[in-house]
Amino acid sequence: MPKVIKETVFMDCPIRNVLARISGKWSLLVLYALDRNGLSPMRFNQLRRAIPDISQKVLTTTLRTLETDGLICRKVFAEVPPRVEYSLTERALTLIPLVDSLINWAADNMADIVRDRAQGIEPVTT
Repeated sequence: MPKVIKETVFMDCPIRNVLARISGKWSLLVLYALDRNGLSPMRFNQLRRAIPDISQKVLTTTLRTLETDGLICRKVFAEVPPRVEYSLTERALTLIPLVDSLINWAADNMADIVRDRAQGIEPVTT
């Protein structure tokens, strides 16, 4: 059974559950790598090369999570040795423009964010 984030406040808020799954360190990078490969599926080692600092174990876990959520398709070929390919689903393709917007926002704001961090500016709390 898929993990569902239980919230006592805003129990019906879908964003909490979805963000908990895709906001991890690696999920968006895997989706980004698959998208940048165009419509061509990628094999496991291709993904590892595209994201060189991800471990084999973490990539495996991330791929399983994304598959469980219907964001990637895993296709196994009955060959020796076995071949497995990963591709984006239709659902993931609707998410990619949002990921691209986030990437653009990060690129536009990263210099200012780094500057603020260096200056030690504390976040404003209310």
